[in-house]
Amino acid sequence: MTKPTYAKYLFSSVGFVFFIALVWWVFPQEQLIETEEKWKGVCWVGSRQPLAGGEVEALSSTGANALSQTPFGWQSEKNSPEIRWDMSNERRWWGETPMGIKATMDSTSRFGMMNMMKPHLWVREGWVGDIEMQSEEDWKSWFANYQAFILEYARLAEELKMPMLCVGTELEKTSTREKEWRAIIAEIRKVYSGKLTYAANFTEFEQVKFWDALDYIGVQAYFPLAKGHDPSLSELKASWQKHLPKVETLVRRFKKPVIFTEIGYCNTVDAAIQPWVWPNERRETEFSEEVQALCYEAFFQTVWEKDWLAGVFFWKWYPQRHQREPDFTPQGKQAEKVMKAYFSGR
Repeated sequence: MTKPTYAKYLFSSVGFVFFIALVWWVFPQEQLIETEEKWKGVCWVGSRQPLAGGEVEALSSTGANALSQTPFGWQSEKNSPEIRWDMSNERRWWGETPMGIKATMDSTSRFGMMNMMKPHLWVREGWVGDIEMQSEEDWKSWFANYQAFILEYARLAEELKMPMLCVGTELEKTSTREKEWRAIIAEIRKVYSGKLTYAANFTEFEQVKFWDALDYIGVQAYFPLAKGHDPSLSELKASWQKHLPKVETLVRRFKKPVIFTEIGYCNTVDAAIQPWVWPNERRETEFSEEVQALCYEAFFQTVWEKDWLAGVFFWKWYPQRHQREPDFTPQGKQAEKVMKAYFSGR
């Protein structure tokens, strides 16, 4: 007797489901990293003067539970191996001195905020990503100088029991020298017991080969998200979907969680085209809190809930808000409301 047609479909469907289940059992799908922490951070700007009170409380009210502190070293030219820093220099801004860093950490600790030490280099008339030596002798000198610089801050971070240290930021043309960076990381591990990351520019993070020596993959996430002014939320979200597979490829390869060590947008209509462009280059551009806020919304709707994302640090947050515009800070703008909604658990 011929079986009814529906029975054929029934058995074939059951067989297909069984086959899929067998494949999953024999060849389980590779899982991405699932991190327990979720740092809701900002990049704190070291102030000229000591904190007056209330600055950290204002940040805490947004739901933030982390911040990065950024003292600076200086390099006069991108091709020069000399690096200058002086932790005892009283002419430095208070917030970037060891005393200011400690006081800021003590103030934020009362609100349960995690601090990351994130020293930067500042290159006169240039970008740190263009630092590149012209000879092997100069490379040797530069790495020796950089190691001395970062180790001093690693020791300070250890002394303060700061739980995280960023070993370098956007040093794109140096990070290809894997051997030298591994040596520096090894020396840092000798004096610092906390977690380590490196803040790779969005154009750089895929070329870094020493992620296995660190605890987190760090990305300066200034990915371009739009082609024109006043983008829609759907366009911004679609752009993130194109960038995320590159990040997830590294997560699979190195089995490390990711921190967006920086991300940010100016309050201008062109903010999503080239997010990394400094405010002083946008002075003639039309302001737009709406575009800035949409960029924040797009991040939270596409990236924030990823299991592999251990945290984010928005560039930037001032202890005493200034009125210079345009700027990256979300303070007092629509973007702050978006950040607060998601940081507070929406």
